[in-house]
Amino acid sequence: MEKQSVRDLKDKDTVDSLFLVKEKNVNVGKNGRPFMSLLLGDQTGSIDGRLWDRVEELNQEFEAGDIIQVKGQIQLFQNRKQLIVHRIEKPDQSTLNIEDFIPASGKNANDMFTELLLVVRSMKNDHLRQLTMDVIEDPEIKPLFMKAPAAKTIHHAWRGGLLEHVLSICKILDFLAGHYSFLNRDLLIFGGIFHDIGKVWELSYDGSLGYTDKGRLLGHMLLACELVEKKASRILGFSEELKDMCKHIILSHHGKLEYGSPKRPKFMEAALVAMVDDLDSKMNTIQTFIESERNVGDKWSRYNDLFDRYFLLDNLKERY
Repeated sequence: MEKQSVRDLKDKDTVDSLFLVKEKNVNVGKNGRPFMSLLLGDQTGSIDGRLWDRVEELNQEFEAGDIIQVKGQIQLFQNRKQLIVHRIEKPDQSTLNIEDFIPASGKNANDMFTELLLVVRSMKNDHLRQLTMDVIEDPEIKPLFMKAPAAKTIHHAWRGGLLEHVLSICKILDFLAGHYSFLNRDLLIFGGIFHDIGKVWELSYDGSLGYTDKGRLLGHMLLACELVEKKASRILGFSEELKDMCKHIILSHHGKLEYGSPKRPKFMEAALVAMVDDLDSKMNTIQTFIESERNVGDKWSRYNDLFDRYFLLDNLKERY
């Protein structure tokens, strides 16, 4: 059968198509029988799946990160689409292209990188500019930077999402540097690029999105600080004081200790980087959630646990 996309699936549709297994869990129902909970996806989105029969047998046939042929039917559960799985087959993975099943940024990576380069080249501080250029044009880092996601699930969780997030933040910070003329623009731009640069090693994105061993053990902040130390040490005249300022921006960019920052922002540029990172992350998360909810056709979204509220789904930009 022709490939069916998640975005186009409707209630009562018969499904026979390939999907990427993003998550797989076996649970026990109220009747004491096991069932399998799946998160299946492609480039257009994700859908919850449920398998009720031959659970223990089929659990041995595939893992998260595999592409499987799924036969089943769409039904609504609490007014949300769900795929009831009747049959699963695992095709030869070598014949499939994983990138056909992973969501990607809707923006061109080369265009975004070119736009980011213009911002970096306008930095006035020679040391910060060279450090930033040495990192984003590094032949090992650049290809990772251009395809990495910004997160596993929360915001910009798609290929190219990190570059999209970084460019968005830098453009906001560039504007705010003009508005708050007492701030150091170069430190802001540095923070916009480096705050999440460690995610090129923290996250795995060749299959389903997840964390690498290095990411789980060290985290993207430490990885970014190690990168600053390595690259800055090769730049003549790069002071220890400036390195410490750069590392502090990275280590404090989650804003609060309870949000995972080892340090809270101790100067204004660090504080602004943290606030803009939080702003851009939340705006993207809300936008992605609202767009997925609009497919249902209701005026209001379902309850969003992360933001502790319902969201109005009207497109106010088009309406007014």
